[in-house]
Amino acid sequence: MTETHHLSQATYDRLRAELEELTTHGRTEIARKIQAARELGDLSENGDYHAAKEEQGKMEARIRHLTALLEHAEIVAAGESDVVRAGSTVSICYEGEDEPERYLIGSIEERHGGVEVISPGSPLGQALMGATVGDVVEFEAPGGTLKVEVVDIEG
Repeated sequence: MTETHHLSQATYDRLRAELEELTTHGRTEIARKIQAARELGDLSENGDYHAAKEEQGKMEARIRHLTALLEHAEIVAAGESDVVRAGSTVSICYEGEDEPERYLIGSIEERHGGVEVISPGSPLGQALMGATVGDVVEFEAPGGTLKVEVVDIEG
């Protein structure tokens, strides 16, 4: 089963525009660079050609990533909520810690303002979904079971 990617409308629109740019102008520009490099001669020792082909590979990988992400995107409406949901920014305190940490629950593509991102499908993300301020949830981490308290929820 494919993971649903929770995106704000603004992020969805930005990624859609990036995909459009890459599949039109980006591909045309790479093709031009490859053709210009081919005209320089021997491809086995042509650094420009190899650099253009590498750039093409990275761009095509990004196109595949964006296509898959947008195909399985769910638009998350902004708004206040008193429960943790996809699109929420949540402050949590790990058991034994005094300083809260802020995380955005959603897709890495939503990252902004230096806030770390937690996937809703990750163990911590799953434990936090539906929690309210004051709830203590636990989740399995590689080092064992951890507990966190929800301190604040934004959006």
